[in-house]
Amino acid sequence: MTSQLPERLACLEIRGGNHHATYEAELSGLKGWIRCRPLRPSCKGGDLYYLSVCSSGALSRVVVADVAGHGEAVSVAANRLKDALRQHADNRDHAVLLRDLNDTFLGGAGADDIEYATAFLVSYYGETGELVFTNAGHAPPLWYHAANGEWSYLREESGGAREATGLPLGMIPGVEYSQAAVALESGDLLLLYTDGVIESVDPAGEQLGQKRLLQMARGLPVGPAAAVGEALLQAVEAFRGGPSRADDETMVAIEALPR
Repeated sequence: MTSQLPERLACLEIRGGNHHATYEAELSGLKGWIRCRPLRPSCKGGDLYYLSVCSSGALSRVVVADVAGHGEAVSVAANRLKDALRQHADNRDHAVLLRDLNDTFLGGAGADDIEYATAFLVSYYGETGELVFTNAGHAPPLWYHAANGEWSYLREESGGAREATGLPLGMIPGVEYSQAAVALESGDLLLLYTDGVIESVDPAGEQLGQKRLLQMARGLPVGPAAAVGEALLQAVEAFRGGPSRADDETMVAIEALPR
């Protein structure tokens, strides 16, 4: 369990990357916990995460992405994504932001560069509790509903949300991305993760998958974001039968604070 005080993000600050990290953070209306673990021996990997707060402090943004491959080769792609997110820190339109990320990703790639990345982007308005999200080919986050104590996945149909799934970044120029919105209540949790989590394999060679991950979450004691995120990763490690991994692994857990 992390013991340091949470890192508080200032307006227009962006925190994140693709390096080894474990810490807690405070954003506008949210408290978060981050663990990013590139596949050793590399100190950087293909899993990316970013946290930011807009200039007015009203909008908190969390992005988790998974660039194809791992190791030092994807660091250039990580920097391109970060630069694009910085330019759009105040942009509330996910369609514009993701389209620019897609084009920026394509435009910066050379013949020998990584070809694509999946991403999940959420924007949270602390004053209203509205969560806007867009999925670019990524695994859906786990969502704990504090009101009824239930776990589910944050998908396009959640809470009546309309279609919001798009292609991964960097595959086709000019892709149009849409967004959906749901309401987060105080105490709700979201756990965003990369495919290194759900593609974990047990000693018998069976893959964890989304269904088992949801079952694991339902069996955990509910608490602060840091405690739940760490407990879930420990459960995944137990499923694997030890700390050995075959891919980068990143999880960002966020908790909605009282408005």
